[in-house]
Amino acid sequence: MIVRFWRGRTQRADKAAYLAFLKEKGLSGYRATPGNLGITLMTRDVGDTTEYLLMTCWTSLDAIRAFAGPDVDKAVYYPEDDGFLPDFPKKVEHFEVVSEEH
Repeated sequence: MIVRFWRGRTQRADKAAYLAFLKEKGLSGYRATPGNLGITLMTRDVGDTTEYLLMTCWTSLDAIRAFAGPDVDKAVYYPEDDGFLPDFPKKVEHFEVVSEEH
């Protein structure tokens, strides 16, 4: 299993609207891609901003390519992100899961 991490931030005042967008449209692209095993979205408020950490789990790098394109390290954005994100991190991180316990 491969885990993909994306980080972003919005103004804290935009948190509810951005979360609604992510839940309604943004996350559906992940879920619709064959090989996606799950999504975890985390937030934390820091001063007047909200930070987001999106963790998606995948069966393989080929599954990630089906979602992200040939450069799996490139972050994927939607046109609506322009209204929320002050900056656009270009890269994401991937980790191979070697052990998992619950």
